[in-house]
Amino acid sequence: MGLGCMGMSQSYGPADEAESIATLHRAIELGCTFLDTAEVYGPFTNEDLLGRALAGKRDQVMIATKFGFNFEGGKSHGTNSRPEHIREAIDASLKRLRTDHIDLLYQHRVDRHVPIEDVAGTVSDLVKQGKVRFFGLSEASVTNIRRAHAVHPVSALQSEYSLWERNLERDVIPVLHELKIGLVPFSPLGRGFLTGEVKRAEEYPEDDFRRNDPRYQGANYDANVKAAQAVRDIALGLHATPGQIALAWLLHKGDHVVPIPGTKRRKYLEENVAAAAITLDDAKMKALDDALAPEKISGPRYNEKMMGLIDR
Repeated sequence: MGLGCMGMSQSYGPADEAESIATLHRAIELGCTFLDTAEVYGPFTNEDLLGRALAGKRDQVMIATKFGFNFEGGKSHGTNSRPEHIREAIDASLKRLRTDHIDLLYQHRVDRHVPIEDVAGTVSDLVKQGKVRFFGLSEASVTNIRRAHAVHPVSALQSEYSLWERNLERDVIPVLHELKIGLVPFSPLGRGFLTGEVKRAEEYPEDDFRRNDPRYQGANYDANVKAAQAVRDIALGLHATPGQIALAWLLHKGDHVVPIPGTKRRKYLEENVAAAAITLDDAKMKALDDALAPEKISGPRYNEKMMGLIDR
């Protein structure tokens, strides 16, 4: 299991740098050493945080980061995966991360104005230069996964996948199996919804991502709380937390699946890592599959603007 670091710098309430750094150090102690960041988180501040936190510990972790956006006035706007921009972005990421190489480099979102072959070719050059070890894609379609993989091996696909977001199962996951590409599910806890400790959208602060999440709003919220009851029921029977059950479900999907639950607190990190010790039998897996089948989840996973960036 990995650690998603985005929330240490944005989207989920005020930052707590001291606790975030302590969480990163505790993750290393627990063997949770696959750390996920991106230039857009902050923007830039999350990579900088990791760079400072990992001083003297770089060889103990695998760092995954992402490129693919334009930035202006401290904000991201629009995709940009032009080869020259990729090279500039990676040099900047290396500087912020205080390292000479990135273990896994993702294209954060497919750029519809740049052929994926050009992206894969540019990353291939970075691999040859020693700046990057492995190439990944995020939220890419089957077509672009195949096209990129034909130029340079795609080692991992990062996409949203969890008990309450199953859009990959029909088309994408079979191709990942075929091409032997790993799956890195982000938001494996449904942006916190599957932990059971959730409130309606309007109860979150203005700067909290969940305030604008369609699945946290109105009738969607009510329907999704009902669907997630199965997670809470199974958790109670196994003396676990609902979040641990959601993570265990993902871990039972195969060794090629490496979820990256995000947290900025040691308490939740330790809770998440402990999910690896939970065993779910076939009956419990089926009960979870059925209770949170796609047709039982209410509302889109993103607003219209965010969905426009998904390559489907």
